[in-house]
Amino acid sequence: MSVKTKIKSIGWSVLGLCCVVLLVAAMKTKDNKACNGVVVNIQGVMQHIFVNKQDVLNVLSVNGIKPGETLEDINLRKAEKQLEQNAWIKDAELFFDNHQMLHVKIAEREPVARVFTQSGNSFYIDSTGLRLPTNENATARLIVFTSFPSDKKILSAPDSLVLNDIKTIAQYINADSFLTAQTAQINITQQRTYEITPVVGDQIIRIGNADSLNEKFTKLLAFYQQVWSKVGFEKYSVIDVQYNGQVVAVRKGEGYTISDTAKAMLKLKQADTQLKTVLNDTTYSAPISKPVAVDAAPIVSSKPTKQVEHKKEVKKKAVINKKTNNSKKGSSKKPKAVMKKRK
Repeated sequence: MSVKTKIKSIGWSVLGLCCVVLLVAAMKTKDNKACNGVVVNIQGVMQHIFVNKQDVLNVLSVNGIKPGETLEDINLRKAEKQLEQNAWIKDAELFFDNHQMLHVKIAEREPVARVFTQSGNSFYIDSTGLRLPTNENATARLIVFTSFPSDKKILSAPDSLVLNDIKTIAQYINADSFLTAQTAQINITQQRTYEITPVVGDQIIRIGNADSLNEKFTKLLAFYQQVWSKVGFEKYSVIDVQYNGQVVAVRKGEGYTISDTAKAMLKLKQADTQLKTVLNDTTYSAPISKPVAVDAAPIVSSKPTKQVEHKKEVKKKAVINKKTNNSKKGSSKKPKAVMKKRK
């Protein structure tokens, strides 16, 4: 190795060592600086504030994090873990900027439904199906499910399936503005099926299980479009959409009425097409029905009635009397005079 190369190597080594010393000194200087303040940012898609700023500051204070404390004495990782112990906090991130300001970013869990158990207790669930506790200081306007079968922290397999169905149904309804506004609550039956109580109307909407929700609610909306403008919702006590290809509706005080939605929509489309054809065809003339005759043909009976027989008998007597009268008139005529010849 030449002398020139050795000098370069020593120079780079000395430069690297100086950078490390300066970096350590800068970090040491920064650690000796104090926290100048705390900025809390709580993020949530639907703006349900179940975690407020004061709750976050209380956790930071317990961990010795507050303005005026030196950065060297602050354990950010420990504070993050403690914040995430709150069931409503999905993620917590803490960091200092160049001005020694502590930034706290909180991602709040978003509830999709509120569930009431058979004993009257309640909880929320989020989009992952996680159960969340209620908060006295905050409530959310969400779909309400009633008669959940268990209060246990560890659910059985059937109860877990019910909770997953609740999440699926709630997410589907929340994605549609009309269904969200029309759904008051959903009851869980003993057969683990679901019945919707609507906001408009006092009928029950039976959807069965959580399978094929798109088909079921599409049939329900089609039924609404056909019925709403004709008879109104108050005429029905039950609307059942859990059967394939049809809607089973029960009028108040009557039995089941089956409405084939697919056929009804097809007829409606055909009628609309025919109407458009008629309006576009200028030579079209509506057919005129033939008038119905007023006088109907007499009904002939194999056995004549007494009235008919009486008329015939009277008519027969009249003919006989007429002949008799004619014969009498003929006999009463005077004979013609006979002229005798004179002898």
